[in-house]
Amino acid sequence: MFPYFLDSSSLVKRYVKETGTAWVINIFRPRSHNQIFVAEITLAEVVSALTRRHRGLSASSLNYGKRAVARFQRAFDTKFFKVRIDLTTIREATLLAKKHFLRGYDAVQLAVALQIESERKIVGASSLIFVSADNDLNNAAQAEGLSVENPNNYP
Repeated sequence: MFPYFLDSSSLVKRYVKETGTAWVINIFRPRSHNQIFVAEITLAEVVSALTRRHRGLSASSLNYGKRAVARFQRAFDTKFFKVRIDLTTIREATLLAKKHFLRGYDAVQLAVALQIESERKIVGASSLIFVSADNDLNNAAQAEGLSVENPNNYP
């Protein structure tokens, strides 16, 4: 059992077949008993990514996209440990954005992961594994001391 934090770029891979999909799906295997943490904003980010991917495509592709969104929304409600984003998190994200030249929501994702890691250290729990398919975000996460996995490294 491992604690994972998945950002939107990695979580999309569970619902769209691309490089790293099999690796991400494996994290969710019930027998692994992994804990999956996400920032609340991930709901909007993943739904946006899934719907934009299927915009303007065939009816069958559009239906697949709608099913993927529905599957994700069910999983979001039932399978993930969701972390609230408050003003303290946004202020931390602001500092991270300036320090590592991150996009806004990437900085929020990293701030949330660092918050979880800090809370886990306080209670002596195992370290979080930060999962993202974004190299800049992964570099920032590593610089902040997180263990990082990029699903794109697992074709």
